[in-house]
Amino acid sequence: MKNEDKDNDTVHEILDKIRPHAAKLTFGSIVGYCSGAAAKKIGKALAVLGGLVFIAIQSASYSGYVSVDWKKLQDDAVSKVDVDGDGELTVSDAKVYWEKAKKILTLNIPSAGGFTMGFMYGLTYN
Repeated sequence: MKNEDKDNDTVHEILDKIRPHAAKLTFGSIVGYCSGAAAKKIGKALAVLGGLVFIAIQSASYSGYVSVDWKKLQDDAVSKVDVDGDGELTVSDAKVYWEKAKKILTLNIPSAGGFTMGFMYGLTYN
């Protein structure tokens, strides 16, 4: 490729424009983005699966095949995931789970400081 072809190449122009921002990318932010994107996909799949299970159980309940105590099910589920023991799922519970997940996902990662930013970006914009 001739030098003048390189100067007119769109990809080269884009890379030159993002060079100051690309230098700020770290390994931690890149794997954070990938982890956030994966978490979003997995979360959506689990939501669909959970919805299908609920529809099946509720349909069986409506048809009289089973009887479900939804209040007891809710109380049991909340008690299993409520880490601060207040009997409710709150932001403080989410913060505890986030800190646990972040500790696992950033263990021994060089430049893990950008992980959270990358994770949130991947979760939001993917």
